[in-house]
Amino acid sequence: MPGKQEHPSKPMEEVIRADGRYPPAAYGFLYEGLARAVKHARDEGSDKPPQRHVSGSQLCLALRDAAIERWGQLARTVLAKWNIHSTADFGNMVFVLVEAHFMWATEEDHIEDFEDVYDFAEAFGTEGEFELSE
Repeated sequence: MPGKQEHPSKPMEEVIRADGRYPPAAYGFLYEGLARAVKHARDEGSDKPPQRHVSGSQLCLALRDAAIERWGQLARTVLAKWNIHSTADFGNMVFVLVEAHFMWATEEDHIEDFEDVYDFAEAFGTEGEFELSE
């Protein structure tokens, strides 16, 4: 439940595997993007108190930038390999972790905040330009 501060009752990997939509590596990337978004929010508001919470769109933008920085033209291919095809997938991942108490959300945070933040084709190029073998 958003805003509720409880401890997880299951290990994170068990929660991720039970959900089954995205692999553990995708969640590792999600946390990297979260750290990047928090740092960016702190840097932007240097005259304000430090901020730890970021919006869905801020997180999605940080994940876009991290993917491009890390994988360049392969970003969309790597994300697709993890079953991530839109910013809504980032929201799905976040709310799996919120429900399991590994992340928290405020009453103003909603899964819909992650919908259509940007178009993957515009952000990363056309899928299939590069293929990853199994």
